[in-house]
Amino acid sequence: MSIEVHVPQWGMGIKECKVVSWLKSEGDAVEEGEPIVELETAKATQELEAPATGTLTRILAPEGETVAVRTVIAEIGEVQA
Repeated sequence: MSIEVHVPQWGMGIKECKVVSWLKSEGDAVEEGEPIVELETAKATQELEAPATGTLTRILAPEGETVAVRTVIAEIGEVQA
């Protein structure tokens, strides 16, 4: 099972953001709470943290793409024991 990484709703007036830079690549291990991507809104650039520990299996929004709030931008697969 995979965990979806969504663009959060950081403010009431924010409807979209731009993917500035992925801090992790597909196949990289990630820890819950670790920054994985930088997103830019009209007001600021913020780091989005991994919602779970596992492997970043898919990046769905490449750098430079503008995406709507709540869009799934990546998937994290479970850690294999």
